Amino acid sequence: MLQVVLAEDHNIVRDGIKMLLEMDKNINIAAEAENGAQVMEFVRTGAPVDVILADINMPQMDGLTLLKEIKLFDPRIAVIMLSMHDNDKYVTQAFSAGSSGYLLKNVGADELIFSLKYVGAGGKYICSELAMRQLGMMFKQGSHNSTLAIDFSLREIEVLHLIAEGQTNQEMAEKLFISKRTVEGHRQNLIEKTGSRNTAALIRYAVLNGIIQ
Repeated sequence: MLQVVLAEDHNIVRDGIKMLLEMDKNINIAAEAENGAQVMEFVRTGAPVDVILADINMPQMDGLTLLKEIKLFDPRIAVIMLSMHDNDKYVTQAFSAGSSGYLLKNVGADELIFSLKYVGAGGKYICSELAMRQLGMMFKQGSHNSTLAIDFSLREIEVLHLIAEGQTNQEMAEKLFISKRTVEGHRQNLIEKTGSRNTAALIRYAVLNGIIQ
């Protein structure tokens, strides 16, 4: 039986995923967690864990940080990132850090269960929606995205999306559980990396290059 740890900070979402997974008799929810710190606490007990299904955005310890901690603690444990973000930079960062899979939160029950079993057997998986989009890009002329040359961090992309939503530095700090000064630093890094003169130009750059829609 596949031993799965489910990490998601929204109770309703976590309960829904749990209900779907419990439909399969070959999958056991070994533990549930609201953040990466709770997952690490469980894993360190020595309980058997095959796959961790983790939301990429969680308080205290996010999914990407959890992924890195897991790979240091026990590389044999597979981690699948679960996210509402379909930006290629998130996907690239996840797999670069050692993720075995990346799923969007709108994935169907069948694909969710298949991905867990496939990864549990040693494979790597990216959800069909992202895979088909990337396949389509391969057949487009001039599809090279200039932003790929820019090394945005996961946190910078999060800040960029929040800037586009019109949130203030203080609001972003509270949402991301970081200091206002750190947010200001990320904003300045984004402006410098993209060569933008101001926030308006930064947003325009992000839209034109497909980082935000």
